[in-house]
Amino acid sequence: MRKYEMRARAEKQAATRRRIVEATSALHEEVGPARTTVAEIARRAGVQRLTVYTHFPSETELFDACGQHWMERNSPPDPSAALAIDNPDESLRAVLGPLYRWYRAHARAIENLQRDRLVMPSFDAVVRIHMDRQFANLTDALASRFALQGRRAKAVRAAVALALDFWTWRRLDGERMSGEAAAALMAGAVKAAAEDA
Repeated sequence: MRKYEMRARAEKQAATRRRIVEATSALHEEVGPARTTVAEIARRAGVQRLTVYTHFPSETELFDACGQHWMERNSPPDPSAALAIDNPDESLRAVLGPLYRWYRAHARAIENLQRDRLVMPSFDAVVRIHMDRQFANLTDALASRFALQGRRAKAVRAAVALALDFWTWRRLDGERMSGEAAAALMAGAVKAAAEDA
């Protein structure tokens, strides 16, 4: 009987924790982390404020759980097939098309996250782990395909990083470019950097 009670209690705690993370994640998407309050998290999760603090004693722990939750449900497109393409220009364009569609699908949430990381160091640290590292690895993989050295390699890596950046997509979207047109433009810019650097 005791073992059953312990298991039921653990399941209840896990469900409460999940509700808190889901409520926080939804608020981050809607208003951003900087405007998300513990009181509103508690209200949406159907718990007391103290319960939020009990499950997540620090905001970093809550941000980390939210980051994992959000990335599991909204992970960027898998670039594996695009990276298998021999031509580096075509490979980059094959990465950018789906990435820009992903940006469009999650624009509001990503904009809130990118905006608020500038004013919340603890949140910025979590974004570095959950998103920046992934994009830095992708940048390295795409830039290395151009097989350049020295200054030219640095210029190409910078151009690839710019092409992958959310704010680049946001600016091109603001110019009313389709995702495919924006991908073609940025792939052309990287190719020019590879040839002219």
